[in-house]
Amino acid sequence: MVDFARERKLATHLDGARLFNAAAALGIDVGSLAEGYDSVSLCLSKGLGAPLGSVLVGEAALIARGRRWRKMLGGGMRQAGIVAAAGLYALDHHVDRLVEDHANAQALADGFAGIEGLTVTPPQSNLVFVDVAPELATRLSEALHERGIAANFWPGGRMRWVTHIDVDRVAVDEVIAAVGEITESRI
Repeated sequence: MVDFARERKLATHLDGARLFNAAAALGIDVGSLAEGYDSVSLCLSKGLGAPLGSVLVGEAALIARGRRWRKMLGGGMRQAGIVAAAGLYALDHHVDRLVEDHANAQALADGFAGIEGLTVTPPQSNLVFVDVAPELATRLSEALHERGIAANFWPGGRMRWVTHIDVDRVAVDEVIAAVGEITESRI
């Protein structure tokens, strides 16, 4: 894609919301994934555990234009130092641990694969997609909600599960057990 844009003298931008997860899953440096792009946005909350925040990476002139547009559109924030501190902490301490999230996602997928009525797409990172049999979808959704387990249900009975810094192996095992109990108790 970058070559296509370069041939046409177009600038390139990489939406790197999950770039750190992609790099961890591939076992390569983030910089090599972003190579050739004029700008990259990086989310510090997805996967890295910062409470909020994104950064724009690029040449100085682009960053200056980005700051101006952010201010014109009302995106400025006063006393943002505490947010910046959390982002720096996440970059220093949470990048290497992303492989734990991926291992937990694989464990979740493996556990769900053994449950009747669920069809699991093998995860590539920390996202697990599960297709739920139509006769089970509503019951499973309601029962998980009653147990305080947050699960994203999409139309057609597809679920998306995300492992992250706040989801440890114990939580994964508890969810697998809960889903197993719910599906076994179906009428």
